Amino acid sequence: MAGAVVTAPLGWAARAIDPPLRLWQRLTGTGGMAAFFLLPNMAIFGVFVLLPLVINFAYSMTTGGALFLSDREYVGAAQYAQLLDCDDYTDPSTCAQDQFWTALANTALFVVLQVSLLIVTATITALILNRELRARSFWRAVFFFPVLLSPVVVGLIWRWILQRDGLLNAMIIPMGLDPVNWLIERNWAFAAAIGVTIWAHLGFYALILLAGLQAIPKDLYEAAEMDGTKPGRVFWRITLPLLMPNLLVVIVLALIRAVQVFDEAFVLTGGGPGTATLFLTQYIYEVGFASLLKNPGLAAAASILMGAVLVVLTLIQLAISRRNEKKGKLK
Repeated sequence: MAGAVVTAPLGWAARAIDPPLRLWQRLTGTGGMAAFFLLPNMAIFGVFVLLPLVINFAYSMTTGGALFLSDREYVGAAQYAQLLDCDDYTDPSTCAQDQFWTALANTALFVVLQVSLLIVTATITALILNRELRARSFWRAVFFFPVLLSPVVVGLIWRWILQRDGLLNAMIIPMGLDPVNWLIERNWAFAAAIGVTIWAHLGFYALILLAGLQAIPKDLYEAAEMDGTKPGRVFWRITLPLLMPNLLVVIVLALIRAVQVFDEAFVLTGGGPGTATLFLTQYIYEVGFASLLKNPGLAAAASILMGAVLVVLTLIQLAISRRNEKKGKLK
């Protein structure tokens, strides 16, 4: 009886919408039905993704501290011109918005180092976890656990570990070593931001690569073993080519996440010391919201430029992926 009471309203609703849906299908065919079921999702996507993008682009064409677009002064591409105004693009101090170019340089260096180290580490981790190990499920869970943590929690944990009177210095002082200012010295702080973000996201990318490794037929490895092929050659000739689709997905996702780095680095170092760990997303946040002299238009222009970079990177990765797929089909 309880089940009937719960399911009865659902049955009434289904019978009520059945005639209109049948009529719609007769009028529009299969394509119309697909559009009908996609419409709610596309409406949500349009309201919460496309519309904010349009509004953000409109803000980038205005100036002033007013919140509403109707109260803001239209300046065209002046905000973009201000961001790109530099005498020497390799020297941020010669730019009108020197902090933007400092954040851009920091982000570029962070992306190169963090993504490279992350890909290598995730690949090695996936190869190890794919082997026959004792308590293999436990170790897989251990590596994936940091992914479940909030980025703010990750930043706070590692800030407690790396601060001058933190856990890491407490471990090395008894060894006769001097305490290190992990979060105060520029190079150490930048390295800490890289290491913490790798630790936080390693499990996610290793899981994707592990799925790719498990999809590789075991017969190929058995044939290579029978031929006496060395493990290194097996990796380069069998594992890596067949893992490439998963690896490209990991590279694209890692690049996008690295360009958008904010949470862990902001909690860990706050962009310091100085501007050593000031990244693009933090620059946009501070200019648009946190600064006393807020400039939403300039922040919007910077976010549009960052989005354009992300689109270009994604298109490059997709082009490489499609080219590799075509080569594979030709072979």
